[in-house]
Amino acid sequence: MTRRRKIILATAAIACAGLALGAARARDVPKVATGFIADTLCSEIFVSGLDPQRDLVETTDAMPGAGLLTWAMNFQVDRVRKDVTVSLFGIGRSHAVYREGLGCTLEHGLGLADVALPRDDKQPALLPEIAGPDIVAPQSEGLSAALDRAFAEPAQPPYRRTRAIVVMKNGRIIAERYADGISPETQLLGFSMTKSVMSALTGILVRQGKLKLDGPAPIAAWHNPDDPRHAITVDQLLRHTAGIALGSSLEASLGSALEPVNTMKYASDDMASVAERAPLATAPGTAWNYHDGNSVILAHLLRERAGGKPADALAFARRELFAPLGMRHVTLQLDASGTIEGSGSMLASARDWARLGQLYLNDGIAGGKRILPEGWVNYSASATPNAWVGIGAGFWTNQGDSFGAKFRVEHGWPRDAFFAKGTIGQYTIVIPSEKLVIVRLGRSPNWPPEVDGVFDLVRDVVAVTRSASSPSPRLRGEGWGEGESPQGR
Repeated sequence: MTRRRKIILATAAIACAGLALGAARARDVPKVATGFIADTLCSEIFVSGLDPQRDLVETTDAMPGAGLLTWAMNFQVDRVRKDVTVSLFGIGRSHAVYREGLGCTLEHGLGLADVALPRDDKQPALLPEIAGPDIVAPQSEGLSAALDRAFAEPAQPPYRRTRAIVVMKNGRIIAERYADGISPETQLLGFSMTKSVMSALTGILVRQGKLKLDGPAPIAAWHNPDDPRHAITVDQLLRHTAGIALGSSLEASLGSALEPVNTMKYASDDMASVAERAPLATAPGTAWNYHDGNSVILAHLLRERAGGKPADALAFARRELFAPLGMRHVTLQLDASGTIEGSGSMLASARDWARLGQLYLNDGIAGGKRILPEGWVNYSASATPNAWVGIGAGFWTNQGDSFGAKFRVEHGWPRDAFFAKGTIGQYTIVIPSEKLVIVRLGRSPNWPPEVDGVFDLVRDVVAVTRSASSPSPRLRGEGWGEGESPQGR
């Protein structure tokens, strides 16, 4: 195909998008599309150590419609400078830069904030070791069959492309498996599982008395009592009921490039500033709308409450959460202003994602020390009214009567399960009644939901690990009303 024809077809795709949702929003599509690809490739080349061509194919195949633009992109990887540049024939160009210990950041021509990497003080882990250095082979034939099934590829697309699975029971890994080129130390993008990490860090600030769930969130842009955004609370940011007008982050397809929230993520230097300046679409607390701007604002609050500098926020996360859990293979990436990209850019090994799940299985305690406030786990898993997917405060949940919760329970998930979820197939699933944590990472389309194999994986693992002597579960959140909060509120 000639260059001219490629330009015509790429322009036509954008024009069609413009007809659907307006030319002003379509104008941002090239920047959003190239920004997503540049950021993802940079992270998974220089942090994860993956092959760029394989990563590009697997990622774009998992996003319906993305091929309408990505086939017309050119990308350049500079392994000396450690950066990635992606262009769309002159109508869009994005540049992502890797910095040691900080991962990748999109650079929009104004330079990157100077960030001092916090010193590693070798803080000892409080959470007991979950496995030895070697990969843990499945401890039973049933577990081996469950992992075989989870890694098996269908004969025709859409493909599953499982990258890593870790199964923990009673705090120890009983099975794990990795795709070629991936190891127990490989840091993998969690995408929106990052939101659950931000929820945990928010909980720590609440425990320390540095934030409150109720009352106006301490955002300078909203300080005027006459500003309708002044009423927004931290609880509403966690539950995606703040009402901020940035579109939606539920979709992972070409159409999602038209959402204002993705212009914030892939075409701005200071994401929190964009989110905090956005108007309201609905009155705070009156409607549920899942988008990344809520978590970006929480990341800004974390930075401010931790000391104000980028290094302060990174040091806080390491000192208060990662080090106590023994999470040694983790990278929190930043935007160009130096604020943690709290909505979808954290990388961690599958084992470290499992360590996060274990903290929640342990009711927020590691090694006898309370990390999260008392009641925070119940609060996180309590259903948000009108959230049809079934979501709590930073975690997805099977509690409540939402469509999503009912759908998962009907497909064999235990009622008390709750989980961190990232787009195109990332899961950290906590099942208290079974004392299980299941991590699954990969590149699978979000729809249909059976494609990633997680329904089968959960059913299989629960069936082969269930003990007849296990006591009946007490549902997380029992004794709490919907939306009620833990001590420290």
